[in-house]
Amino acid sequence: MVKHYHEHMSRTAVRGRRVAFFGGSFDPPHRGHLAVARAARAALKLDEVLFAPVGAQPLKPQGSTASFSDRLEMTRLAIAGEPGFSLSLADAPVAGHLPNYTIDTLERLHAQLRSDSTLFCLMGADSFLGLRRWYRGAELPFAAPLIVASRPGQLLGDLAAVLPEGLSIDAESAPAAGEDFRSYTLRNASGATTPFYLLPGLHVEISASQIRLQVHAALGRLPGGHELLSDTVCEYIAAHRLYR
Repeated sequence: MVKHYHEHMSRTAVRGRRVAFFGGSFDPPHRGHLAVARAARAALKLDEVLFAPVGAQPLKPQGSTASFSDRLEMTRLAIAGEPGFSLSLADAPVAGHLPNYTIDTLERLHAQLRSDSTLFCLMGADSFLGLRRWYRGAELPFAAPLIVASRPGQLLGDLAAVLPEGLSIDAESAPAAGEDFRSYTLRNASGATTPFYLLPGLHVEISASQIRLQVHAALGRLPGGHELLSDTVCEYIAAHRLYR
């Protein structure tokens, strides 16, 4: 099965397209993740969103609750049949159990994409607010323009206050007719610039911690029709006794 994912990545990576890398634990993947990806796909006219479960997040040394193979399979089930959504091994576990750094992943993806492709990095606002702590965080927006989705009750407020050291943000650009995002320009200490996109007003939650608690309380068996989990993901969680 892993071989199939690698082959799919090779096919999709050779086209000149608008592609967004969407990394995360996906522990488990749920409808909030899909809502964020759909909003980004529509707003930025993306051809493809790469859902990439991460092997080991540097800022989560305790690791994920479910194994990488389980998270990979749940993500496949969650996005099945969704146009333009693909499962990616771009952030698969690194040899030697080393942490996965997003900047390295984006650089590898760039090497696989055609020169006329555009690569974006999609993330939730909670991830963006911690960007200062990311490895080479100030370089990340220049490796791939950021698309940041808001989360319930969370305001980004003064964007400049949460940017990594050395980055500044210019005033918001006037939106074009029909645009569903806010566009800014990030600038580094050398004067280089890169676009930055904010998807406002997305009232969806992409944290999975509460879902894991629900599964644990239900002894691993959530009923069909769960608010945030697809039936196929619920069935997988029950069959593999996850989060108990």
